[in-house]
Amino acid sequence: MGPVSRANYGQGFHQTSTMDMKSANTFRPGRQIALLLALFALMNPVLSEIPSTNPTSGDDDSTVVYPADYFNQFFPVSANDMLSRIPGIDLALRGGRGGRGLGSGAGEILINGQRITGKNNGGRSALARISADQVEHIEIIRGTSTELDIRGGGQIVNVVLLDEPSRSSTTVQLRSDVIQDGTFDPGGQISRSGQNGDLNYLFNLEADPRYRAWESREFSFTPDGELTEVRRESRTRDETQLQASMNLGYTFPQSVLQFNALYETLGEVPDERYRTITQLTDNSSRIETESNLATRDAWELGGDFEYDFNDAGTYRFLFIVNDRDSINDRNRFQQTDGLSTQDLFIRNAGRDRERIARTSYTFDFSDLQGLELGVEGAQTIRDSNLMLGRAIDGTPDPAWANLVPVVVPNGNSTVQEMRYETFANHNWQINDRMSLESAVIVETSTIEQSGDVSNARDFQFFRPRIDYRFDITPSLQLRAGLRKDVEQLSFSDFSASVDGGDEDRDTLAGNPEIRQEQSWRYELNLEMRLPNDLGVVNSQFWYRDVTDHIDRIDVSSSEGTLASARGNIGDGKRYGLNLDLSTKLDNLGLQNALLTTAVRLRDSEYIDPFLGIKRRQRGNGRWQANVGFRHDVSAHGLTYGLNYSNNSNGSTGRLAIDIDDIEEFIEAPRLSAYVEKRAFGNLMFRLESSNMTDAQWCRKRTRFVGPTANGIMEEFEDYCNGGGMELALRVRTTF
Repeated sequence: MGPVSRANYGQGFHQTSTMDMKSANTFRPGRQIALLLALFALMNPVLSEIPSTNPTSGDDDSTVVYPADYFNQFFPVSANDMLSRIPGIDLALRGGRGGRGLGSGAGEILINGQRITGKNNGGRSALARISADQVEHIEIIRGTSTELDIRGGGQIVNVVLLDEPSRSSTTVQLRSDVIQDGTFDPGGQISRSGQNGDLNYLFNLEADPRYRAWESREFSFTPDGELTEVRRESRTRDETQLQASMNLGYTFPQSVLQFNALYETLGEVPDERYRTITQLTDNSSRIETESNLATRDAWELGGDFEYDFNDAGTYRFLFIVNDRDSINDRNRFQQTDGLSTQDLFIRNAGRDRERIARTSYTFDFSDLQGLELGVEGAQTIRDSNLMLGRAIDGTPDPAWANLVPVVVPNGNSTVQEMRYETFANHNWQINDRMSLESAVIVETSTIEQSGDVSNARDFQFFRPRIDYRFDITPSLQLRAGLRKDVEQLSFSDFSASVDGGDEDRDTLAGNPEIRQEQSWRYELNLEMRLPNDLGVVNSQFWYRDVTDHIDRIDVSSSEGTLASARGNIGDGKRYGLNLDLSTKLDNLGLQNALLTTAVRLRDSEYIDPFLGIKRRQRGNGRWQANVGFRHDVSAHGLTYGLNYSNNSNGSTGRLAIDIDDIEEFIEAPRLSAYVEKRAFGNLMFRLESSNMTDAQWCRKRTRFVGPTANGIMEEFEDYCNGGGMELALRVRTTF
């Protein structure tokens, strides 16, 4: 059989690939389970309506308070369930940013006015573990104050727990996921939270099921459009993340002490792949298999201490120490005449450590102004080791799976950054309707790399920030912000790494000279809260003036050896408009129904280092849309909803231009839905269905002979990957 014309093949392309992607014996129990749940809902007695309390204003019009009674009609199990019923909550949670160290704006969730000092064990993760019956009220804070432990231009969510001498609650969740290949993957979680005198505590054990199955196909064409190769792959990854966490807080007469701890492990995660490769030029085929294994262990400790000097100010000390160790082994085999022969071994081992301490003193020097002064220090370390073995001439080594070791330039590395920040935050309540928050940060750091490459560099940055808020009316707020950002470097970019997306290129080069990306951020935000708590309308215009943008650059050692790595491509800009609407549908006759829509319009401009053309930021399409719908039928203890997301395709922002290829990424719309039912007293049953549209992730890759800039096309690859629809059944209760 000779080459097949791409034009002739295209007619049956989608039909053929769809049949291959769906095995005849794939278990799809969605209809049966949905029917059983619907029948189960009808058989249960009708629950009486539970009266609720409307939200109120706090001490100022910028704060909205939702008492616990407001959520009774929704039968929440956790604090996270309560938040999901608040119109516009996604806007309030959107302002937080992670990144460099702790920072005063590292999160936007407070528990009893205090943030949980953690990165992987922070405030957001705690919300799902705190039972709803422990919550007194929830505050959406739209203003600014020196009393807050968080700074920044966004809003703050403060979850206030009951203050009782003794209280406790246990939340249990059992779940089972059903994957497209028929696998049932069970998991569960148990949390214990409460208060004993001045001690608050939260303990959590969780087994998070993460089994996944994918089917993919790839077609290769010549520059003339002739089909030359077909690759099909089935992949399964059997992963369960085990996690144990603890949050403790103790209140003294004038101080608060908190400790947080987290440990998580994946154990040994097998990753199996079965691949068939058919060459149409000579009508031959072969089989490849991979038996890969991954391990990861991580822990984190965090804490903070706050002492109130009454009218003299407040002292705070915070710290985080974390450690993550991972190993990923890839073993590829060629299957010939019933024999299995290994021809590739890659071990990618890495260890990441972080140690951060922050201390500050806050005081008011008038009734309307306050100042916070402080220092933060951080040590970040990454150890990496990359081993590559091939079936080539040479001396095999057992440590390389009995293959011949291949030298990987810059494959062994230790990168360390020592960073210090001196900062000052100023709060000024100009009048009853206007406030101004400003900050100045002076950052100095030293980055050292040792191992195969030795290098040391010093950096210094000046990072100001201004956040202005004007309450035009009690329900209409204008926010304007200006800040200088310095992005956290990914230390894995300094040394060689694994290329998991290209079978023809196993490793990627590192770049010891990469620098931090910097940007000036300008934001203008207008938010209107609709009357009677009907919802929130928000618009935000943003602009980023970027210096030293990070993307792929040419690091070739010679003309005959092409190599690229992540590095700084120069200056650029990006800008956009965010439009959000979160509204109840009471006026349309749907009581307790909530519609959320979000549209992101964006553009950017950079000069590509390989082609010298103007293009958008990699992975940044021109628009993104999300729609969510939730309806609580309180009389039946029933909730159902759906979520839809879609991204633009076809712009230069969807292109990844590299030294010897160009990739275009194509995403299909995704739809998920759920139904939740309260039954048998205090049990909550929830059925979730994700990726109901069976959306696939696709990539079109054009390979070139020599550099991409020469424009000599070698082949064209059309690749799609999908995991199919997944189901999950959860049962939760609190006692």
